[in-house]
Amino acid sequence: MIFIHQPVSSTAQMILERRPLELQDVIPDDTLWLDLVRPTREEDLKVESFMGISVPTREEMKDIEPSELLYVEEGARYMTGRVLSKVEDSEEPGLAGITFILRGNRLVTVRYEEPQAFRMYAQRAGRSTGNGPSNSSGETILAGLIEAVIDRAADVLQLQGERIDRLSRKIFEEKSDPSARNTALQDTLRALGRHGDLISKQRESLVSMERILLSLSATYRTSKAPRELREDVRSTLRDLQSLEEHATFLSSKIQFLLDATLGLVNLEQNNIIKLFSVMAVVFMPPTLIASIYGMNFKTMPELDWSLGYPLAVCMMVVAAVLPYVFFRWKKWL
Repeated sequence: MIFIHQPVSSTAQMILERRPLELQDVIPDDTLWLDLVRPTREEDLKVESFMGISVPTREEMKDIEPSELLYVEEGARYMTGRVLSKVEDSEEPGLAGITFILRGNRLVTVRYEEPQAFRMYAQRAGRSTGNGPSNSSGETILAGLIEAVIDRAADVLQLQGERIDRLSRKIFEEKSDPSARNTALQDTLRALGRHGDLISKQRESLVSMERILLSLSATYRTSKAPRELREDVRSTLRDLQSLEEHATFLSSKIQFLLDATLGLVNLEQNNIIKLFSVMAVVFMPPTLIASIYGMNFKTMPELDWSLGYPLAVCMMVVAAVLPYVFFRWKKWL
């Protein structure tokens, strides 16, 4: 599907009108942003003919080589980044590859997912509230889209930070029921794995967007771009780098909580092993006494003694109680 964004005059500012474009329709000349969402080959060809560019395929957008993600071809600048998607859905969150193509005053975006950041920016750009783009161009739209991606990343990291804090309190709270604690520890390990995976993907997205911003910053310095645009890119880059540091902090915190949880699991296992060890030591002396009197020797005076059996039983009880009392005295139990 192709969505076009055209500037609409407003008394407050310049806003963008978003509407779908059918395959048989003509692309207006004043279009500033062409948003290709899961485009067909026919839609690719239509945009290529209008813009004079080559639209990358989905397979080409999956490349990880920097030379395949950031390059200039026939006067158009191609920039591919990864954006986190499906965070709120029941599905597994993933990274959506998005290609930004700048040519002249127009921007083309190619994507096969619906990241929340794009919906946020489209709604913001379509409202005349003072927060939308002014003096719109492909470059300012691109800067606004990247800023929306960064804002969305900040929201995700803040939400994950709050969830990790709650999980941290849950890990270190005391539970009297061992079975409930074991179940809680298992659930905690799964939750930590999910949070760690999401933060890792978010950090990968931030790194890919940082490459795009660094490329834009270098281009704008050499091309003498408007000062306001250069300042916006530098400000967004600083925000992004601070979010990267926060994502690294959250990853370290998850690793600490993971180590702590595994340590608690080991303690639970050690308590079980300690119980078996104590029981083995407690029953070892009685077993020795019973084995002695179970030997088939002809001359054993206690066998013919009427108090021999009670004496052997008492010896076994005392031999079992003494190790237990000793362990309690040493505070090993």
